[in-house]
Amino acid sequence: MKVFRGLPNAAARAPCALTIGNFDGVHLGHQALLARVRAAADRLHLEAAVMTFEPHPREFFAHKAGDLSKAPARIANLRDKLQSLEKNGIDRVIVEHFSTPFASLTPQQFTEQVLVEGLHVKWLMVGDDFCYGARRAGNVQMLIEAGRHYGFEVETLPTVMNGEHRISSSAVRSALSEGDFAHAEQLLGHPYSISGHVIHGAKLGRTIGYPTLNLRVPHRPALGGIFIVQVHGLDEGGAALPAVASLGVRPTVEDAGRTLLEVHIFDYARSCYGRKVRVEFLEKIRDEEKFIDLPTLTAAIDRDAELARAWFARRSGAVISPPTE
Repeated sequence: MKVFRGLPNAAARAPCALTIGNFDGVHLGHQALLARVRAAADRLHLEAAVMTFEPHPREFFAHKAGDLSKAPARIANLRDKLQSLEKNGIDRVIVEHFSTPFASLTPQQFTEQVLVEGLHVKWLMVGDDFCYGARRAGNVQMLIEAGRHYGFEVETLPTVMNGEHRISSSAVRSALSEGDFAHAEQLLGHPYSISGHVIHGAKLGRTIGYPTLNLRVPHRPALGGIFIVQVHGLDEGGAALPAVASLGVRPTVEDAGRTLLEVHIFDYARSCYGRKVRVEFLEKIRDEEKFIDLPTLTAAIDRDAELARAWFARRSGAVISPPTE
């Protein structure tokens, strides 16, 4: 899969079947849309393409307004989004930098400069509530009329439902924030996870008996707290390693507000800096707390680890013993 930061240059442009959206989480609704794009691309002998945005448009406008509370939490980082798009058969992804100039394009300018000249769109699929251009002035009917004029076909995809409920990124965020991973999996079509490369941390964990591998989380995640997890990508035999994790800003030990995913793998002592791992979330233990001192924090981590070990023991029927002193 080819990934472009902004519109491809003239030499890299190719006629395509396109869809446009944020695709946060690439849930089952997104997957249904992507399947239609892939099928149209095959039928018309085109490349299957996605245009997505960084930052999220609502995040951009929240920063511009100085009210970050209006920015949506992220289900997935860009790496995980791109991996999901590739799994769904997409040939090329345009990651458009959402900026003031881009947000100021009129519907007509967006059609001409982006769809026609920039991407050579021949077939386009959008949701039935799609809006585009400055102040969201463009709608599906305008897009259909533009397609007739410029020679591209427009199709819409009705909302995909999970029973009586709409499948949406908002629904996934809600499930994750509540620690309902079973519901999140129903909406996503797979267990929820975060992937990334292991980075160096403050190494505080090893001083209190809980060494951690650390993943940077660049955006505000849709969930936070202490979790039972399993880690993929470290075992040579492909097994998932049982672990307990903290996702948050570590209020007891720093006040910088940086979000970090810290994972303590049970009975694992190998160095894995730089390795790419995937952390799969299984169950929430509790919310993140600020403790009065390090001994109180350590006691809480002891309880968290004991709960996680007991959870894995119940699931497998085997005992994951706590380390002996």
